[in-house]
Amino acid sequence: MTKLNQANLAQLPVATPQYDRASLAGGIIHFGLGNFHRAHQAVYLDRLMNLGKGRDFAIIGAGVMPSDAAMRNALAEQDWLYTVVEQSAEASRARVIGPMIDYLPPADSAAIVAKLADPAIRIASLTITEGGYFIDATTGHFDPTHPAIVDDGRDPQNPRTVFGMLVAGLKARRAAGIPSFTVMCCDNIPHNGKVTREAVVETARLSDPDLADWIAANVAFPNAMVDRITPATSDRERRMIREDFGVEDDNPVFAEDFIQWVLEDNFPSGRPPLEDAGVEFVADVTPWELMKIRILNGGHAVIAYPSGLMDIHFVHEGMESPLVRAFLDKIETDEIIPIVPPVPGTDLHGYYRKVAERCANPKIGDTIRRLCLDGSNRQPKFIIPTINDRLARNLPVDGLALESALWCRYCAGMTDSGATIEPNDPNWDRLTEKAAAAKANPSAWLGMSEIYGATGQDPRFAAPFARWLAMLWREGTEATLKAYLKG
Repeated sequence: MTKLNQANLAQLPVATPQYDRASLAGGIIHFGLGNFHRAHQAVYLDRLMNLGKGRDFAIIGAGVMPSDAAMRNALAEQDWLYTVVEQSAEASRARVIGPMIDYLPPADSAAIVAKLADPAIRIASLTITEGGYFIDATTGHFDPTHPAIVDDGRDPQNPRTVFGMLVAGLKARRAAGIPSFTVMCCDNIPHNGKVTREAVVETARLSDPDLADWIAANVAFPNAMVDRITPATSDRERRMIREDFGVEDDNPVFAEDFIQWVLEDNFPSGRPPLEDAGVEFVADVTPWELMKIRILNGGHAVIAYPSGLMDIHFVHEGMESPLVRAFLDKIETDEIIPIVPPVPGTDLHGYYRKVAERCANPKIGDTIRRLCLDGSNRQPKFIIPTINDRLARNLPVDGLALESALWCRYCAGMTDSGATIEPNDPNWDRLTEKAAAAKANPSAWLGMSEIYGATGQDPRFAAPFARWLAMLWREGTEATLKAYLKG
């Protein structure tokens, strides 16, 4: 057993960085050092640096929550190194990832803003989860009245949100005559660059309208499509890294062997040549973005809630259920794929087959609970837009109405067997209250305008939703899925 740190790299029995980490220079400050970033953006940079390129674009981590301190402390003990284990159904490969060179003290706004003002920083990137962008589901736009944003508007010198910190960093650069950095969102949000731009500009507008106009005119916010299934790290993964690979790593990341990044090429202050590491640069990422969000992320929701209600633990076990797999196949084929716009060089049905193969990978250990997480933020982005597009074309939404009814039934807090479902959403208390009321009155659920907008009041959606929800309570998930599949 070898402890992972810089001094022990040569002794490790797995692949390690083939570059001198001491020669790296920070060029990217990244907010949100979760598993996805560590298995995605950092992996591409590691590939690039192993080619002898991009070594002035090392990662400096940043966090806005005091709770981020635990991750910082753990990574510091390993000299910012960690192991990524890529798993196919047939094999597992481990590699130590080394592009990260520092992690600023979380929630230390002065230190973070000072680093953002450093001319060496040319990119500020984000993976802060879908729920971190203060989007009002009713309007689909940034909510500048959120208390955290209002606080940053009142006291812009001491920001507490990532957007307040970005504004403060850009203000310092403008005052010093330093070109702006590019803001690169890597979260699973439709038009994520546009969403991030609105959040930064409107946060600035609360305290400095002139600065807001300058940001809108001078700062680039490229859109991106990012993809890799990356489960949470648990004691299971820590044990596997020790027993299977002989590495003592408290923060390994296990991920599928599939990885994809499609990115708009809009980096006025420069960027690493990531195309040499497999990133696809395009003029407009929208087609890839819609394909991924609707087929993959929407498909995850379709798998998640029936599996959760039937006490299925792992995603691959859900895919092994004939009912869940048939439910996914039918919704994807009948309702989702037909309204996804064409993607250059891509067969949408072939893309879906790859998605299904990835979800069925038994090595990943991805959990149904993770797919069920945060539905109040994910449903408005991954499911409801597809419903709206179908309704706009006067097409049926029977399967998607059932998916929504399954989410409602899941939020009631117990499975079909009577097992308790522990809180699994930032708004869990409100969701459980609405789900309980919806048992007798479905409009109690569909009336959540921050999630459904006007869609919940459309009888073409509300009627099948109510019918399926009643059947779920009366007959259970298995019987309801069979009824749907029989047509």
